[in-house]
Amino acid sequence: MQERCLWYATSPEPPLSLEALEGDHRADVAVIGGGITGLSTALHLAEAGISVSLIEAGDIPNGGSGRNVGLVNAGLWIPPDDIAETLGEVDGERVNATLGAAPTEVFSLIERHRIDCHATRTGTLHLAHNGKGEQELARRAAQFQHRGTPVELLEGESCWRRLGSQRINRALLDHRAGTLNPAAYTRGLARAAHTNGARLYTHSAATGMERAGDGWRVTTDRGSIAASRLVLATNAYTEDQWNHVRHHFFAGHFYQVASEPLSDTQAEDILPDRQGAWDTRMVLSSIRRDADGRLILGSLGKGDSKPASFLRCWADRIQQYYFPQLDTVNWECAWTGRIAFTPDHTLRLFEPAPGILAVTGYNGRGITTGTVVGRGFAHYLMHDDDSLLPLPIRPASPVRAAALWRSAYESGFTLYHAGQCLRLIA
Repeated sequence: MQERCLWYATSPEPPLSLEALEGDHRADVAVIGGGITGLSTALHLAEAGISVSLIEAGDIPNGGSGRNVGLVNAGLWIPPDDIAETLGEVDGERVNATLGAAPTEVFSLIERHRIDCHATRTGTLHLAHNGKGEQELARRAAQFQHRGTPVELLEGESCWRRLGSQRINRALLDHRAGTLNPAAYTRGLARAAHTNGARLYTHSAATGMERAGDGWRVTTDRGSIAASRLVLATNAYTEDQWNHVRHHFFAGHFYQVASEPLSDTQAEDILPDRQGAWDTRMVLSSIRRDADGRLILGSLGKGDSKPASFLRCWADRIQQYYFPQLDTVNWECAWTGRIAFTPDHTLRLFEPAPGILAVTGYNGRGITTGTVVGRGFAHYLMHDDDSLLPLPIRPASPVRAAALWRSAYESGFTLYHAGQCLRLIA
């Protein structure tokens, strides 16, 4: 089993040939970070005729934007009533409405810019792995249906048919959602932004930022960009001391393991409508298939710090639990991405200094949230109006004891997975 990201190798969108930033440049807006948030911001600004320059430390994609599960999910990870309780009624329902419509925004961009990313629009499945999980899904379904959300609580035969497993007796089907190849989607956003006039630079890590008159200057090893406004779109991959974002999240990880393409006879009943799925376990498992029929399993934790034998054992355990009808599965590759967590599982939108916009804390919902935040940032920069963002832009408090949160999460994930491998946990 190789350590490599499947999505890069199977992306129908080719990478752009981009140069590193050299020399001194000017723009109306400078964006740091070439993931989904930064590219969505650049694309929407460029479409409006605003001069924008974006720098990325590596290739596009480089971080979580190309390494995630590829679920085009609606909303946040926590259910809508919990969001309203955490953020307050007004802000909570704003998040529910804005991010509930986020899959539509993603699919609209895919169609408008003809992004070839193997997108499906058949929904996602949240799977109840035990009786407690069934109660939780019933609670979520009631909350969604109260808001008129197109979700469906599947039970028994209808649930088994959608998943291809009789292990699950109840699942929540969200008709708003879907799947895609995240590396291809990110490359497609980059192509669209570049075509519309955004200047994109790769292998150009920001080394700092400083005041420059009424605006800001971002520096790299070989150049700089002076701009009136600055967007920090580095999210979970923020490491530099000067970058304010690093104080507002704690880093977690998510690994995935992909099989070789399964034969039609092996896999014809597994997720036949190509929904992506995840379960209600304390440490969730994700399940999906790609365009070539591979089975892709994932979970929270650092896969790249574990032996291949551990990942193979875990993947075998999950596959045998859900799909015992399969013959021996050959696992082809594994990879890990990084997630920006917050203690309350909600995102942070803030201005760390006048003229700077920042965001973090997607908590594993980066495809949709990043796309919508990028559109909202562009609108705010042009009109001084934050109404298209999931939350108002306001001061944010740093996450205290981030290192302890990170260590506790990773230790818990590892212990849970070890319990699964040892069959102590179903």
